[in-house]
Amino acid sequence: MKKYETVVILDDRKIQDEGKAFSEDFSSVVSGAGGEMVSITPLGRKMFAREIKKHKTGIYMDFVFTAKESAIKDIPEKYKLDEKVLRMQIFAYDRPENQIKASEEILKNDSVII
Repeated sequence: MKKYETVVILDDRKIQDEGKAFSEDFSSVVSGAGGEMVSITPLGRKMFAREIKKHKTGIYMDFVFTAKESAIKDIPEKYKLDEKVLRMQIFAYDRPENQIKASEEILKNDSVII
């Protein structure tokens, strides 16, 4: 099984609980496909540089999980028609361990490096 990262942008007009219910649903989809969740990181509400489907803001969520390659194709298909999901992108998770710790520190401190 490989490790993957998924970034999801949710419609903030249709999400009431800052994405907690969506996180539980996504976790059940991953476990149903034979995978296992490693981490769930809510990144908060952010403004877009350009509008997405006439929306100016959205709730960002970051999921890290392990799954079989064959199961990865089924996950976006489930959320393709979901009105709560504005964007979803799945990446192969291949970050070095020291880079992961640095990004976690940035998220904790809520600072931006330019």
